[in-house]
Amino acid sequence: MRRRLLPSSSGIRAAVGRLDAATPPGRDRAVDALRALAILGVVLGHWLVTALVADGGALRAESPLGHMPWLAPVSWLFQTLAVFFMVGGHVATRSHASARAAGGTYGRWLRTRLARLFLPVLAMTTVWTAASTCLLLGGASFATVHTVAKLALSPLWFLLVFAGLTAATPLLARLNPLWPLAVTLHVDLVRFGLDGPSWLGRVNVAAGWLVPYTLGAAWTRGELEGRRAGWILCGAGTAATVVLVVRAGYPASMVGVPGAAVSNLDPPTLAAVTFGLAQCGAALLLRDRLRRSMRRPPVWAAVALVNLSAMTVFLWHQTALMATTATGLLAGRLSGLHTVPDELDWVGARLLWLPVFAAVLAVCWAAFHGFESRGKRPPRPGAAASRVVRAGGLRENPELREAGRA
Repeated sequence: MRRRLLPSSSGIRAAVGRLDAATPPGRDRAVDALRALAILGVVLGHWLVTALVADGGALRAESPLGHMPWLAPVSWLFQTLAVFFMVGGHVATRSHASARAAGGTYGRWLRTRLARLFLPVLAMTTVWTAASTCLLLGGASFATVHTVAKLALSPLWFLLVFAGLTAATPLLARLNPLWPLAVTLHVDLVRFGLDGPSWLGRVNVAAGWLVPYTLGAAWTRGELEGRRAGWILCGAGTAATVVLVVRAGYPASMVGVPGAAVSNLDPPTLAAVTFGLAQCGAALLLRDRLRRSMRRPPVWAAVALVNLSAMTVFLWHQTALMATTATGLLAGRLSGLHTVPDELDWVGARLLWLPVFAAVLAVCWAAFHGFESRGKRPPRPGAAASRVVRAGGLRENPELREAGRA
């Protein structure tokens, strides 16, 4: 009898149930849920506000926020990096404390954590080096190759900052978030209030993301367990952001807009940091509700799979957008894909392209997820996905068992 290629519904339910049962009872599933939401927020945000416009024989990057600034609230929903840094700080400080308690060394702990970050990068940079070379040799303009390569490699700035903060975790475990917040405030005062040099803003690349990272450390110390902390962060962060945007002239968009004089993210401004505080406060207030939701095995299985693939999804989501855009050119200039994002019709058309982007990203995941599996030999493309959904998924897939321990 031929082996069935697709899993049965009962097999999927059995695998989901085993994953739920394998998760330690004391695991805070809200942490995983917040990390998954943060990653998906970044991905959807980029897919919605990044446009590659076909202009003659070249592609140029534009944003609907540049043509329709009243859409800025979209960036408030999907710019979720502060939540990711808070969760990262919480997980790193807790992990380091556990490693020390078990007699592990700092060097071994750091190598393990950085390998999870940079092994997926090796695959990405290799592919894009080859792709850029082929594009140039094939006659593509330098401007086009520069545009697509810059977008594809833009997630790497996040990894560099996150890796630096991870390496400094033992020093940051007790740092009060008010210190990096004060640094960010003074840098902006000099830059914008005293016409200081623009390069000074680079200080905020570290200081700005230190704020949510050290909030995560405070979470580990048990200082953010009550709902009061969440309400204070959310309320104070929201009020400060409103004042900075309305009275101090900071951009309303919390993501960069091509051609804008000031970006809230490159480098992070005080407004981006206070907005992040509000987001972190809201995330803390959601913890109890998320913990209840995570008790449902299917929901928990979906969150666990996103966490197991977080770096792969983050690194390759822009590639999925660009691969779709380049392939679509074979059919001509398509609305929502190659056209100028200056009308609401473009937004509607872009929403219809999101499932296509997701499908292409799934192909990238199947090909490159193995590099995220702690430096082990990557499985053949698609093998991990098929093992997950088989009837014996948990038994056959060590990555799912790891979800109960990571």
